[in-house]
Amino acid sequence: MLYMKEEARSRSKEESSVDEAKNTTPSVTHQEKEESSVDEAKNTTPPVTHQEKEESIVDEAKKTTPPSAIDLALNSVVKVFTVSSKPRLFQPWQISMQNECSGSGFLISGKKIITNAHVVDNHTSVKVQKHGSATKYKAKVRMIGHECDLAILEVDNDEFWEGMNFLELGDVPKLQEEVHLVGYPCGGDSISVTKGVVSRVELKEYSHSSTELLTVQIDAAINSGNSGGPVFLGNKVAGVAFEGLFWSDGIGYMIPTPVVKHFLDCVEEKHVSFGSMNISYQMMGNAQIRDYFKMSKDMTGILVNEINPLSDAYNFLKKDDVILAIDGVPIGNDSKVPFLNQDTVDFKHLVSMKKPSETALIKVLREGKECEFNVGLKPVKPLVPLHNFDKMRSYYIYGGFLFVPLSQPYIDGSYMCECSSKKMPKKASEQIVIISQILEDDINAGYASFEDLQVKKVNGIEVDNLKHLSQVIEECSTGYLRLDLENEKVLILNNKLARKANSTILKELKIPSAMSDDLQPRQ
Repeated sequence: MLYMKEEARSRSKEESSVDEAKNTTPSVTHQEKEESSVDEAKNTTPPVTHQEKEESIVDEAKKTTPPSAIDLALNSVVKVFTVSSKPRLFQPWQISMQNECSGSGFLISGKKIITNAHVVDNHTSVKVQKHGSATKYKAKVRMIGHECDLAILEVDNDEFWEGMNFLELGDVPKLQEEVHLVGYPCGGDSISVTKGVVSRVELKEYSHSSTELLTVQIDAAINSGNSGGPVFLGNKVAGVAFEGLFWSDGIGYMIPTPVVKHFLDCVEEKHVSFGSMNISYQMMGNAQIRDYFKMSKDMTGILVNEINPLSDAYNFLKKDDVILAIDGVPIGNDSKVPFLNQDTVDFKHLVSMKKPSETALIKVLREGKECEFNVGLKPVKPLVPLHNFDKMRSYYIYGGFLFVPLSQPYIDGSYMCECSSKKMPKKASEQIVIISQILEDDINAGYASFEDLQVKKVNGIEVDNLKHLSQVIEECSTGYLRLDLENEKVLILNNKLARKANSTILKELKIPSAMSDDLQPRQ
C-alpha cells in the first residue's frame, strides 16, 4: 500500500510539472517586448469625447427610428402655383380677371401629384416647385374630383422627378392621435410643419362642392396655401389638408385616406363619383314613432321620407319604409353605424364609399314585415346643381331678359330662397329656369320686379330646361309671347318688337351672342 501511495505521489508530481510547463509563458526578448507594445497600442481604443458619444447616439437613432414627417416631406411635398379665370355669375358671357393663388401637393406612386380640386379649378396655368429649388415646372391636371375636392397633377419633365420620393397612404387616425401637417402656407416661402391631434371623425359637407363625405378634424390650423398638403400619421399619409374654420383658431379638416383611395380608384376608371341612396329620411329617436311603424325593441333604423324618382331606389323602396341595415350593418336610430372600433359615423359613409356601378343590400321594415333589396347606388344629378366648375355658364337673352338655369352658387350669391335646392327632378334633363336679370329697355318696362322668378311655361308649353326654353322662343311665330312665371305672374312681349330690341341691347352692352355656345343650333 505504501508503494502504491509513493507511486501515485510521484506520478502526481510529474503531471503537475507538465501542466505548469504548459501554462508557463516563455521568456520574452527585448525585441519581442517592443513589438508587443506596438501591437497593444494599435488595439487600444482612444478615449471617447462627450460630443462623439452624442453623435454616435444620433447615428444609431437614425438607423432605428423611422423617418420623420419633415424628412419625408422635403423630397415629396411641392408648392403648387395656379392661374385661374372663371365665368362671371351674373354676366355669364364674360370671364373674370385672372387670379393667382398657391397651394400644396405631394407625390404618390405612378408619378402622380395629389392636391385639392379648389387649388386648380378653372385653371389656365398650373406649375409646381420642389423644396429648395427656384424652378417652376409646368403641370397638367390629369383628373379632378370636385365632389371630394381632390385632383391629380402630372409633370412631363424627367428633371423634376430626380431625387423625389413617393409617399404611402396609411389608415384613418384614431381620436387623440398625433399628426403632422406639411405644406406651404401663406406667411413664408419655405416648407412648414405643424403638429396637432385628431379631435373628431365624422361626415361633413365639403365647402368646395357641398358634398357630404368623411372628414377628420384636427387642432392644427390650416391656412391659405396649406390646401393639398399631406397630413402624416407616423411615416405615412393619413389625409389631405383642405379647409379650416376662418372664425376659429386651431381647427382644421383633412380628407381621410378612404376618400382619397376611392378617388384614386375612380381616376383609373376615368370617372370620379361616389355612391348615393338618392333618398331623404328622418331619424327615429322617438319611441312613439318606432311603435307606430311596428319596430320591435331590438330594432333600430331610419324612416324614408322621399325617394328620387330617377334613382334605382325608386324601384324598390317606398315612403314610410324603415331602413334597418345596409350590407348587414345595423343602422342606429340616429342614422349612425359602427366605425373605427368604438366610434360611429353616419351610414351615408358606407354608401359613399361604393362605386356608382355597385349595389347595396338594404334591409327594410315595411308594414311590420322585414324584406331585403339589392339597390343600385348611382347618384342622380340634383335638380339644382351644387357647383359649376371648369365650364362656361349657360344663358339665353330675349327682349332684354336674361334666362339662366338655377344653381347653388347662384342661390348663394343672391337673395333667393334655399327651398328650391331641396327639390328632386322628375326628368333626367330637368332644370329650374329663372329670369336672372332684366337688361333695361323700353320693351321690358314695368317688369323690373320679375327678376329671380322661375319660368314655368312658354306659350302654354311647360319648360323642361334652358335649352328647351330657347328652342320654344326661337321657333315662336305668334304675334305675342306669353311667359307664365312662379307666383302666378304673367309676362307678355310683342314677339317682333322684342327680337328687334334684343339686337340693340346686345350691341349696346357688347354682348357677343344672345345665347351660350351649348345652346347654339348644331350645324
